[in-house]
Amino acid sequence: MPRSRAPLFLARAVYRRRRLRDAARLLPLVGVVLMVLPALWSGPPGQEGATQSGAGSDAVFIFAVWFLLIGGAALLAPALADPERTADPDQAESGD
Repeated sequence: MPRSRAPLFLARAVYRRRRLRDAARLLPLVGVVLMVLPALWSGPPGQEGATQSGAGSDAVFIFAVWFLLIGGAALLAPALADPERTADPDQAESGD
């Protein structure tokens, strides 16, 4: 017996929920890349042409990134924890 094919496009709510999950998965990776940037800017000690930024500016940058990551997670968390949108219609139909 042929099964009906799933729709080509997802419902808007399901699509947005999946993109929110993707953003939540990427947040730690973006954080790691941003945290490593000050080490890449300074380069090894004594290298010709390396920028000479102070440790204070590097620390300010790292703490600013840290606070931005906390803020991003705080914005994403309520949308991901919303119980009324947890039911995914595609997964509910394929319960066999």
